Amino acid sequence: MNEAVTTTTDADGIRVITMDLPGEKMNTLGPALTDPLEAALHAAMDDEAVKGIVLTSAKDSFVAGGDLKQIGGGGYGLGDMTPAEVVHLFSYLSRLLRWMETAGKPVACAINGMALGGGLEIALACHYRVVADDPRIQLGLPESMVGLMPGGGGTQRLPRLIGLREALPLIMQGKSIAPQQALKLGMVDAVVPASELIDAAKDWLRDKGDPVQPWDRKGFKVPGGAGTLDADFRNTIMISTVMTQGSSFGNYPAPQKILAALYEGLQLPMDKALGVEAKYLAQLMLDPVAGNLIRTMFINKGKADKLAARPADVPKQQFTRIAVVGAGTMGAGIAFAAARAGIEVVLIDRDMAAAQKGKAYAQKRLARDVEKGRADTAKMERVLARIHPADNYDDIGDVQLAIESVFEDRHVKRDVIARLSAALPAGVPIGSNTSGLPITSLADYSDRPERFIGLHFFSPADRMPLVEIIRGERTDAACWAQALDFVQALRKTPITVNDGPGFFTSRFIGSFISASLQMLDEGITPALIENGARMVGMPMGALAISDAIGLDVSYHAGHAQAKERGEEPTLGVIGQLYEAGRHGMKNGKGFFDYDEHGGKRLWAGLGELLPTLDAQPTIEEVKQRILYAQLAEGARCFAQGVLPDVIDGDLGATLGVGFPAYLGGPFAAMDTIGIAKVVATCDRLHEAYGALYVLPAIVRDMARDGRTFHGPDAASSPGQLQAA
Repeated sequence: MNEAVTTTTDADGIRVITMDLPGEKMNTLGPALTDPLEAALHAAMDDEAVKGIVLTSAKDSFVAGGDLKQIGGGGYGLGDMTPAEVVHLFSYLSRLLRWMETAGKPVACAINGMALGGGLEIALACHYRVVADDPRIQLGLPESMVGLMPGGGGTQRLPRLIGLREALPLIMQGKSIAPQQALKLGMVDAVVPASELIDAAKDWLRDKGDPVQPWDRKGFKVPGGAGTLDADFRNTIMISTVMTQGSSFGNYPAPQKILAALYEGLQLPMDKALGVEAKYLAQLMLDPVAGNLIRTMFINKGKADKLAARPADVPKQQFTRIAVVGAGTMGAGIAFAAARAGIEVVLIDRDMAAAQKGKAYAQKRLARDVEKGRADTAKMERVLARIHPADNYDDIGDVQLAIESVFEDRHVKRDVIARLSAALPAGVPIGSNTSGLPITSLADYSDRPERFIGLHFFSPADRMPLVEIIRGERTDAACWAQALDFVQALRKTPITVNDGPGFFTSRFIGSFISASLQMLDEGITPALIENGARMVGMPMGALAISDAIGLDVSYHAGHAQAKERGEEPTLGVIGQLYEAGRHGMKNGKGFFDYDEHGGKRLWAGLGELLPTLDAQPTIEEVKQRILYAQLAEGARCFAQGVLPDVIDGDLGATLGVGFPAYLGGPFAAMDTIGIAKVVATCDRLHEAYGALYVLPAIVRDMARDGRTFHGPDAASSPGQLQAA
């Protein structure tokens, strides 16, 4: 028997099948586990001495789902397979579980830990489910979160157990629940202390041991009803379909396929229903969205979180105390994030009142968490006690890192960096939270340019998951490694880029905003531009983003950037709105007018500032201009060596500035669209609309040679050596 599965049989003929995938922290579904599991189940079913079966796990979790690395890495090679072959491939677990539940012997599932995805589907196919009474255990079907759907019968068994209305959030939104809630819903049959788990499963097998599922009994009806004649069922599906289309604009196929599988499958006998599920899963597997989501948001994010690129020869840095200079919104957010991670923070500003105001930000955020039950007052007090407001650099003391997060003005930063250099112990790294000022030149203001690095946080700094690390020309490997360690300590995802004005993320989001403002200046209606962005998959349009950032901030940043380039600032409509006193969301008026309840409406006065085209472009043209401006900017960052690795570009775009996750990032998107098509479209847009769509030569070479940004024939960035 393969060591991934072991079995024992007691005197009553109850066989316990225990899953324990060798060398792994968790059981995941793949041939290494499912093949021996199938063999063990067949052996038990064929053995006349076996009266019942218990399925359980020897690990802290039960089964954590399928191997997403296989999917995101393109490891299945589906290109040469027929649709029927794809259906057969991905219905393996479904066929195995259907055979298990109809083989004639009762199977009880003893769930000792997390059961997600295929793990929960195994449990649902068992005739009895008992779970350990531990609120940390999560049960759920999270496949929709990565562009997939349950494929082991989850879309059909769960609603047959608990009804469509209760099952929808678990299947559509990928929600997971704790054991007691699962018991209340009827998803499991019993919750017992962990020490009694196997005994409880055996007791049921001895006392009842019914080998027939409810849905295989004559006269079974789905709880709450199902079928086109059932008004509640019909309305639930219809409303869910409308809401899904309205929120995703059809960019995410998984919710649509899930609803189709539920609508069709729940009106059919189980065997045919499972076939419906398998059909729709196969369609998703052939669609690039799932692969893009999994590769970027799961596989590559996991690598970044584990610091896969970190120099291995640099000792790991532990952080117990840091300094943050600048207690404004960004500095206060950084200080709060560090304090929440258990790090003491000296928060410095020009006077004690300003520093105390920065600490008050953390107090306000924590009070909200306490109010919503996410934290208690004891935790709030512990976190707040770690933030030490100060107005004197002499209070910094012994720290492992200092971060300046002051106003985006070179003169202000020069003064702060010089004062930090004088106050810090030798060798302590200095990080600059800047969104665009070149790190190499800022490092000139310090006495340790090799220990100077960019740490670009996103607003709000305590909540946004990404930090862009910028290596200056003189930043050494040890400083880079320690910056990575700090970001990991905050439980955020780091990307690393090379120095240059705007780095990557600011340039990238700037291309989106520039394309939108260019269209506005041409006379395209603001509503068409904003809706086009949403339909592409951006979380909000560029005008709403500009208001959220602050038009005053954009105005001053534009002046500073122009000064950096030695140019005169040309800010167009942003400058006009700023001069009219419209600063954005912060003062209730920008591109939009904001009411006291958080609602907003496009400002009617925009029409007086801007021209309006008599013949508006199609929505498809607007969408292309928004999308391809970003793709072209990403390609330029790659060609110029700003991006050492396209993985960082995909993560930075999706996690940092809201590029559509279904596309997997700009580089995954270009691979999916096809490099030759990207070149042709950008050339057309360049001729029609200008420099935003200029592609670098390397992309044309890739199109000619059939190369891609990801995969075995991926092109290399000129910036790789600098980041190595």
